Amino acid sequence: MEVAKDTLLERQIAMSERSFQLGMAQILVEGGRPKANLDRAVQAIRKAADQGCRVVVLPECLDLGWTDPSARELAQPVSGPHVDLLGNAARESKVFVAAGLVERAGSRLFNSAVLLGPSGDILLHHRKINELDIAHDLYAIGDRLGVVETELGTLGLAICADNFPTSLSIGHVLARMGAQVILSPSAWAVDADRDHVREPYGKLWLDSYSELARLFDVTVIGVSSVGWLTSGPWKGRKCIGCSLAVGPDGVLAKGPFGEVAEALICVDVTPRLPIGRGTKIAEALQARGRSGC
Repeated sequence: MEVAKDTLLERQIAMSERSFQLGMAQILVEGGRPKANLDRAVQAIRKAADQGCRVVVLPECLDLGWTDPSARELAQPVSGPHVDLLGNAARESKVFVAAGLVERAGSRLFNSAVLLGPSGDILLHHRKINELDIAHDLYAIGDRLGVVETELGTLGLAICADNFPTSLSIGHVLARMGAQVILSPSAWAVDADRDHVREPYGKLWLDSYSELARLFDVTVIGVSSVGWLTSGPWKGRKCIGCSLAVGPDGVLAKGPFGEVAEALICVDVTPRLPIGRGTKIAEALQARGRSGC
């Protein structure tokens, strides 16, 4: 009697080209105000679920604000109340939730993200690797990468600058691990007087996401907060949204620009089959004009 095969590749083939709706929750994040921020996150999860979204992506450091010094006193462990609150919302709405949070781990703080399943359980736990120099006195450097197979496809997590053009190796590894969709909580900040008409924001992310999509047929989703940075090394700058979804065929959705531009952007995502497995990936990349990675 032949034993039935049940491999990751076969399951990805079965699930490929099946679309699902994803909510890009571009919410206001205020430094040092975890209750208000988490309340907004929960409201966004519920709203996205009501609109038919299966996945909700929230910003980076959504509980305390990116580089806000309040983290030294207010940060919680991943097994703590902030993740519990989001997990309850995920379970009540029966959706996947990707959220950026400040994590306390012993004596260290990490700029972290979790992917929560519809059961509310933690499926992935990522710690930002490519952290900006100005944040090194607050956050430790991340120490893990991972993907998870779900009924929607294989999902991976990254955070903001992990997707810089100079650190795309992180996305390469996630794609090599089988990621079909990379979810990236972010906090995109600009100078207070940035003129979006004269100098439109987002080319850096568009170029990076498009390169990953072109090489690996992945979809990359970056969701940024909005609001002023009121403390920390970038005090006086503002987070401006412009959340972005890019797939193998180009831009899927963009969020509005501005420090008050809260928005829920719903987008259809269609995971593609990975371009190869193991050493075969190098051959596929070479055919697409890339070698040595």
